[in-house]
Amino acid sequence: MFSSFTFEGNLYDFSEAPQRAPIGIFDSGVGGLTVLHQLYRQLPNESIIYFGDTARLPYGIRSQTEILQFAREILTWMQQKHVKMVVMACNTSSALALEAVREEFSMPILGLILPGARAAVNSGKRIGVIATAATAKSNAYRHAILEINPNVQVWQVSCPEFVPLIEQNRIYEPYTLQVVRSYLEPLLQHEIDTLVYGCTHYPLLAPVLRSLLPSHVKLVDPAQYVVAACAQDLDILGLRNTYPPLPTRFAVSGCPQQFAQSSLQWLGYTPATEPVQLTNVTFSSL
Repeated sequence: MFSSFTFEGNLYDFSEAPQRAPIGIFDSGVGGLTVLHQLYRQLPNESIIYFGDTARLPYGIRSQTEILQFAREILTWMQQKHVKMVVMACNTSSALALEAVREEFSMPILGLILPGARAAVNSGKRIGVIATAATAKSNAYRHAILEINPNVQVWQVSCPEFVPLIEQNRIYEPYTLQVVRSYLEPLLQHEIDTLVYGCTHYPLLAPVLRSLLPSHVKLVDPAQYVVAACAQDLDILGLRNTYPPLPTRFAVSGCPQQFAQSSLQWLGYTPATEPVQLTNVTFSSL
């Protein structure tokens, strides 16, 4: 499983120390940076390869067939980079593709739905989920939450405008506040006590959401809990890295400059980002 790869002109060999191999993360765009932040916080010694499928975002409007194909292509690329584990930093992929690809790839692959559902059940009894259209349609969170505790109540809202607004860095515009208010209205009418971020982009809207939600409503970020699960699996497999990490490697299927510019406010620096062409990728003009 583990071999070597070249990064920034240096050859790294993982065959003698497989725990030094990187963790792969992928999302449609900058949303997965919320998972990256949790990895930095909880697993600071891990090296990371981040892939943003920006040529094909948003994922939330895609079919299950498309999402499964995208996941296969990205995971194949990551397998070639000799990652030791992959975190699907995308709820849509977790909902529509995780079960299938786990049977097709040898490395451990973690998704967001189950960790997020467990955290939601531990948080409250009246649970709202905001998600992409595809994730909401799949009912993945509803099924997972009710399987854990059939006595809670769950309401879902599809929020198709959120990802484009976040990717365009329009979070603090008056229009975005209006959109957020309209999506939250039905959940507030149900008097929710917990709100689950059903998309990794959505924590980036936290200041806007918090300004509109009652103070008692708890926000559940599945990113925090999937990384905790990642840490547990690394320990079980004996793959937690104790060496200094390599610099995070960023790659995208679309425009590297646009991703780097969008990432600046979330990372605090402009990441060096490389373009990667995956099999069957149709590039949009950015």
